[in-house]
Amino acid sequence: MSLAAGLLLFLIGLLALLWLGQAIAALRGMPTLPDLTQLDPPPSTTPDSDVPDLTVIVPACNEEPNIAATLRSLLASTGLRLEILAVNDRSADRTGAIMDQAAGEAASSASPHTLRILHIADLPEGWLGKPHAMATVAAQASAPWLLFTDGDVLFAPDALARALHFAQAGRADHLVLVPTLIVHSRAEQAMQAAMQVLAQWAVRLWKVADPRARDFIGVGGFNLMRSEAYQSAGGFESLRMEVLDDMRMGWKLKRTGNRSLVVLGPGLVRIRWIAGALSVIRLIEKNGFATYRFRLALHLIASLGLVLQAILPLAAFFAGRWAAIAGAILWLGIGLTYWANRRLTRTGLWAALFFCPCTAIVAYAFLRSMALALMRGGIRWRGTFYPLAILRRNAGSW
Repeated sequence: MSLAAGLLLFLIGLLALLWLGQAIAALRGMPTLPDLTQLDPPPSTTPDSDVPDLTVIVPACNEEPNIAATLRSLLASTGLRLEILAVNDRSADRTGAIMDQAAGEAASSASPHTLRILHIADLPEGWLGKPHAMATVAAQASAPWLLFTDGDVLFAPDALARALHFAQAGRADHLVLVPTLIVHSRAEQAMQAAMQVLAQWAVRLWKVADPRARDFIGVGGFNLMRSEAYQSAGGFESLRMEVLDDMRMGWKLKRTGNRSLVVLGPGLVRIRWIAGALSVIRLIEKNGFATYRFRLALHLIASLGLVLQAILPLAAFFAGRWAAIAGAILWLGIGLTYWANRRLTRTGLWAALFFCPCTAIVAYAFLRSMALALMRGGIRWRGTFYPLAILRRNAGSW
């Protein structure tokens, strides 16, 4: 056996063992995640106080196609009283006008909820737009619980009552209800399933609740937290130049001793995250380099790992008998991990067949994110350019 063949066999065998470990952990851990749709609904009550149970903060920039549906779904919430604070963050389209119209409709209805619109025209120096919008509005919240969401999320009528009741019963300080992705094709299903099983290498969702584990999470579409927990983590004022504001907030909440929980709830919170499998390339453009804190060597190592993940499972079947055996074990581990995540991804084992091409697309997207940031000297987000040197200076480690 040549040195190259031996090295290839070693890499395939090592990856096979690692994937088997991932599969075993996921098969044990994923079933422990609660599903809010399978639990008894919270007591059916009518809010009898003017004090809101929950403040929902909705930052929106150029969300003209989506914002009306988001606000209407929030206003249709049942079982609790909401204070909805929606922010038009320097939109260049009709987002602000649509939000004002929704507020007028809410004021003339019999809804127990209130909807207030804030318009931000200028961005202060030293801030990214979204953290600034959320920090500005959170300072005006009056409820004991805060929900940070996005301007393109759809909520089932009982979603917020179920989530808040579970968080209170579980004595949580922070709760993430994993959104259900709206997909229109098998290609989109395959891509979101691949990204979930790849993400498991960094975040084991079932370990987020374990205070001894390093795992943490924050999801922009549904970050629910106690107001006191938000303040103890420094609020978004402490994340002024953070691109991954949702994940970083989850990190800070756990590191400051707050209790985080992750729950599922198919259909309770929905979002159209990708429009075609290749759209992840543009989605990762802003966040990819930030994931590795704008560190070139770390980003290259992680990207190399993704490239190997895309190549080795296929190369195994062309590298001899022992490599093929190791490859079969590797595919078994990948398939079992897909199966363990089926409650979350809502896909079958068929999606594992597309693991390699989907992973190759993700690897390209991360490398492209790094290359563009280096060539441009920074990133552009919500119409503002942020120099790479400043972003690096403000990016703490995970």
